[in-house]
Amino acid sequence: MKVYKGSCMCGTVKVEVEGEPTVMAVCHCKLCRAWSASPITGASLWTPDKVKITAGQDNTASYAHVEGHDRTWCTNCGGHVLTDHSTTYQAIDVYASILEDFEYKPAMHVNYESSVLPMKDGLPKFKDFPKEMGGSGDLLDE
Repeated sequence: MKVYKGSCMCGTVKVEVEGEPTVMAVCHCKLCRAWSASPITGASLWTPDKVKITAGQDNTASYAHVEGHDRTWCTNCGGHVLTDHSTTYQAIDVYASILEDFEYKPAMHVNYESSVLPMKDGLPKFKDFPKEMGGSGDLLDE
């Protein structure tokens, strides 16, 4: 099974994920935008048993603005590593951009109702989330 490796900006915190993510999506929610300081976030969700921090655990800190969404970063460089959603969605979002040789192929947009950067890429645009992920399943036009 393929193992992808990644790290924070300075390389102190290292992470590995095994296999392929269960979901890849572009998130437009206000919380992800605030956390990433960008108009979108590229999410890649993995089951918790497929994610491990392999180095630098002592150099991590976490913040949960909303319970069950623990955002983790490196205390040395501030580089984002992952968001632990294991208590709410049974998933951990390892930021696709930190993984070496990982091909990010989002299947959908989520929280598109909150978008500040409309995108025309032909992917489904969910108002919030698909029903399978606890959302309304409502789609919006591009």
